[in-house]
Amino acid sequence: MYGGDEVSAIVIDLGSHTCKAGYAGEDAPKAVFPSVVGSIDQMEVDDAANTDTNSGAAMDAKSNAKTPDSDKSKGKRKLYVGSQALGYRRDNMEVISPFKDGIVADWDIVDNIWDHAFRECLLIDPTEHPMLLAEPSSNPQQQREKAAELMFEKYKVPALFLAKNAVLTSFASGRATSLVVDCGGGSTTIAPVHDGYVLQKAVGTSLIGGEFLTDCLLKSLESKGIKIKPRYSFKRKEVRPGDFQPFDVDFPNTTESYRLYSQRVIASDIKDSVCRAPDSPYDESAYANIPMTPYELPDGQTIEIGSDRFKIPDVLFNPTLSQTIPGMESLSEFAPSVRGLSQMVIESINKCDVDIRRELFSSILLAGGTASMQQLKERLEKDLLEESPQAARVKVLASGNTTERRFSVWIGGSILASLGSFQQMWFSKTEYEEHGASYVQRKCP
Repeated sequence: MYGGDEVSAIVIDLGSHTCKAGYAGEDAPKAVFPSVVGSIDQMEVDDAANTDTNSGAAMDAKSNAKTPDSDKSKGKRKLYVGSQALGYRRDNMEVISPFKDGIVADWDIVDNIWDHAFRECLLIDPTEHPMLLAEPSSNPQQQREKAAELMFEKYKVPALFLAKNAVLTSFASGRATSLVVDCGGGSTTIAPVHDGYVLQKAVGTSLIGGEFLTDCLLKSLESKGIKIKPRYSFKRKEVRPGDFQPFDVDFPNTTESYRLYSQRVIASDIKDSVCRAPDSPYDESAYANIPMTPYELPDGQTIEIGSDRFKIPDVLFNPTLSQTIPGMESLSEFAPSVRGLSQMVIESINKCDVDIRRELFSSILLAGGTASMQQLKERLEKDLLEESPQAARVKVLASGNTTERRFSVWIGGSILASLGSFQQMWFSKTEYEEHGASYVQRKCP
């Protein structure tokens, strides 16, 4: 047992879009930064200094022979973590993500992200604080063991706990049983939680998340001839006092992935500012003559956004809509399998036990960054009322506060880790040394 009352635990929620980190017991995370990192291959940069780094990497690879894939790239690339480091354009910097299909594929990046959170953002020594990590609801065993191993072996944390995203969201709203609809950056996950446990057999995921919507918006604007200039590609010159004229700057060595990342940052802000879910399924003719909404881009040009305000969010409810956007046809391969939000909710509830379906219908929780889209809650409730059985009382709950919706997983973790009754649940370092990493399955259900 670990008595961690004197020092506050650290809660980390590494999502597909942003990483949230902070102290348990606080109401919002201290550090929020992107989950993607900039990477520059050192091969082309310094061939002279390469000889000594390589021998180090070879020793590395020997000691960690069981994970060759994460190690072979260690000595050869430099990673830049955090919004500040990513905002600065560097030659040949690729933007890469540690995730593949919602599961961590590159632990080296995760390691760097954690390190950045501890050393640069929270300024703490990880050996002094217990860690609560949020993990995807359907995280496989080897991933959990790897996370435990990294935390105990590299950061030497005194205690650790892995909690499921959906459970934490449920706790954040003060419920033990609920259906959590988590619209994140990389995917949308629907997970029923009963008495603090995720019902694995009924978890549903879809690849349509905030980033997919951002791409739809980007492509849709491009098809209308609106070019979004990334922040680094122009400078503004004062022609007359108070009157700025943008002029282009050329950087030939910028990678495609960094250019796309910079455009997505802007497109994502447009999406957050003007988009809202339509009250009824999107229909081209009905929205053809709605008033346009202006948005000023960083380079000073003002664009008008019309029907896209409603069309883009509706992709969540009707994924086939994305095929009408030029450049997004790639979805057609997995389109038949992708369901709209309301169908996924119904499917998930129907996979659960008959006795708890009623309770799930009446406590559907919205969480995640994409869920803070205006009118999303009302639209989901309306669709579910039409599709659900008569006896069910449908209630979609979402915190009115956007911050709470975005960070609900983190807030749930913060609540959980600061409970007195939770302190005996920690998976401590001594237990790890005694039983090994696989014991995490028993300690963190």
